Amino acid sequence: MVIGLPVALIITWSIYLFEGASVVTEIVLILLKLAVGVLIACVGAGTSFSEVTYVWQRPRLLFRSLAAMYLLVPLVAFGLVLIMPIERGVKAAMLALAVSAGAPLLPRRLKKLRSEQYVFSLLFTSSLVAIVAVPVWTALLSAWFDVEVQLSIRTVVTDIAKTILLPILIGMGLRAIFPVSADRVANRVMMIAWIVLAVSAITLLGVHREHLVGLSWQGVLALVALMVAALFIGQVLGGPNPNDRTALAITCAMRHVGIALVVAAEFVGVSTLVLVVAYFMTAFVVSTIYLSCRLR
Repeated sequence: MVIGLPVALIITWSIYLFEGASVVTEIVLILLKLAVGVLIACVGAGTSFSEVTYVWQRPRLLFRSLAAMYLLVPLVAFGLVLIMPIERGVKAAMLALAVSAGAPLLPRRLKKLRSEQYVFSLLFTSSLVAIVAVPVWTALLSAWFDVEVQLSIRTVVTDIAKTILLPILIGMGLRAIFPVSADRVANRVMMIAWIVLAVSAITLLGVHREHLVGLSWQGVLALVALMVAALFIGQVLGGPNPNDRTALAITCAMRHVGIALVVAAEFVGVSTLVLVVAYFMTAFVVSTIYLSCRLR
């Protein structure tokens, strides 16, 4: 993985020099969605069909989790946009992050918490809820966020099915057919997918670095405040089990990169996409540190 990352970066930057930023952006967006889909399939390959209903059998935990992810975090984002003088690009990114609940790339990273069943079941459930919640929240909040975006239910259903639900089912199906080798192969494929995801994200941020350099301190503060508030909300509403609280806190803060990419792609220009990817990379690092602290 260490060797593959520099090689992949050289290739992508060569494309940028010869083809231009627009071509690279299109390629990167495709690779990001592909990498996310593969990673989700690998997560599915490490779980069974029985784990899907784990959180359904615990209605109080399900209600608190969905309330934290789909109600309280969006309301915090809404409040930050109202009280802070931030640029429209940051507002668009805040909207995309606010409506994108769930953290599909985390179940394997949270194994140390022994909450894999909870996180995976919540991932699957939140993906189903997103089919309705994302268009509704986007329609309700877009005017207040001073941005224009229209997401039809058909678009959301299609994108979520392709990038989330279908990969999950494929991974779970492979595990059912090849119970011994599926998990081992998934771990190897996951390493490659992480390289693709990292290279794509770094390339996007490098090619469009002007959208990061030009950020106001209020915009940076708003994104950081959203992340911190999401961690706090998840930690409070995660229930009596401390491991579940930590898992929900990280899930709330990480957001659902697959859904966020779908929403960000609806905006004109790449500013929203760049900020969403920058947030995701930062949240990934912060969540890793937060998980390490909680395990001590």
